[in-house]
Amino acid sequence: MKFRFTMGVAAAVFALVALLPVGAVAKAPQKDQVALFAAAAKDGRTGVAHKTKPVDARPAVAGEVVVTVIKSEGVETSSKPAEAGDWVVRNRCPETGNEEYLVSAAKFPARYGDAQSEADASGYRSFVPKGTEMGYFIVPPSEGEFVFTAPWGEAMVARPGDAIVQSPSDPADTYRIAAASFACSYEIVTPPSKP
Repeated sequence: MKFRFTMGVAAAVFALVALLPVGAVAKAPQKDQVALFAAAAKDGRTGVAHKTKPVDARPAVAGEVVVTVIKSEGVETSSKPAEAGDWVVRNRCPETGNEEYLVSAAKFPARYGDAQSEADASGYRSFVPKGTEMGYFIVPPSEGEFVFTAPWGEAMVARPGDAIVQSPSDPADTYRIAAASFACSYEIVTPPSKP
């Protein structure tokens, strides 16, 4: 299931809240994902992975808000309104519902490079990830479900089994990837030294 909205920020927030399971965010404790990542690294629980599975992407419409929905989980997050040059990326993972997310104009070329196909009727073209290495750790059961503020300013829920990934060049760029999406689209380069 995919949702795309072009609307004001207030309406986007309302739409996100309306789609969340009742109490999902309210019940989970708020945590700092960057601090959690640092603690996991200190404990030897981080590794390195990179995205390898091809994706489809299209230019975003300025002001568009992309709501990322994970099949069987519901809403993962909502993007900030798209700016000129941003891209909507769609994973090729049927098990997660081929979820979509917004990638900024500044980050897209380094992560996905040049198109590998012509645009289809919806404007999507095929791209192959450039294999940018990201640090990661898997949320342990002891951590439980928690909420954090994603780098784009929206609430994001993390659950045991999910991956928290971090850009080595920008520790503030730390966010959640659903367990099924991580398994589908990422390859582990270096596993953690401790489970």
